[in-house]
Amino acid sequence: MIDIVGLRKSYDHRLIIDGVTLSVPQGTVCGILGPSGSGKSTLLRCVNFLETYEAGEIRIDGELVGYDVRDGRRVSKPRSEVARMRSQCSIVFQQFNLFSHMTALENVTVAPVRVRGLSRSRARETAAALLDKVGLSARKDAYPAFLSGGEQQRVAIARALAMQPKVLLLDEVTSALDPERAAEVLDVIAALAREGMTMMMVTHQVHFAREVCRNMVFMDEGRIIEEGGPGMLTNPTSERLRAFLRHLRLS
Repeated sequence: MIDIVGLRKSYDHRLIIDGVTLSVPQGTVCGILGPSGSGKSTLLRCVNFLETYEAGEIRIDGELVGYDVRDGRRVSKPRSEVARMRSQCSIVFQQFNLFSHMTALENVTVAPVRVRGLSRSRARETAAALLDKVGLSARKDAYPAFLSGGEQQRVAIARALAMQPKVLLLDEVTSALDPERAAEVLDVIAALAREGMTMMMVTHQVHFAREVCRNMVFMDEGRIIEEGGPGMLTNPTSERLRAFLRHLRLS
């Protein structure tokens, strides 16, 4: 579903993503670990084309992300095409980014109406079903200020799912939550994994990643240092990953 080949991305001449190649089969979860500044979040933002990239390519379901190739040259896709592709590749961030003046139901309803052209009644039905799916049907009329952090993040996940994406990107979605609220969000992600949602997930939740991820990637300084199944978190081959895991256990 996701194919990344030779991806390079820089900021102000500083290389952030350095030749990353990665494949995520349909219906699987890819977990991404790494220290701060290793390029994890930038990688997700490139997949969603919130960030442009200088070299390499990203394909979602066979379609090149962000660019077309004409006469052997790469040119940017029109904004409408970029918007269409983003609707197929939803991203959930560390911060919930909900509209404070809208209820949970309204937050989940707005994008399908404005972007996908659904009728308001159809979008509300879908939103209500998704809020029930993430365990928030009783809170659908609450505003974000009256929701816990875990509840807000579950609304954000429901909002992403409302676009019926092919791919869901999760960027440290539990980092701002206490353990109990984090567990609520992780339960939702685990259920999506069981249903076969294709996901790329940046996380430091090693035990959870071991349970739900089919493959794991460890990044450092913009490169993939180690890649494998969840067993690599138990028996890492690189000293850099071993040191990183020791640090996580001590923190």
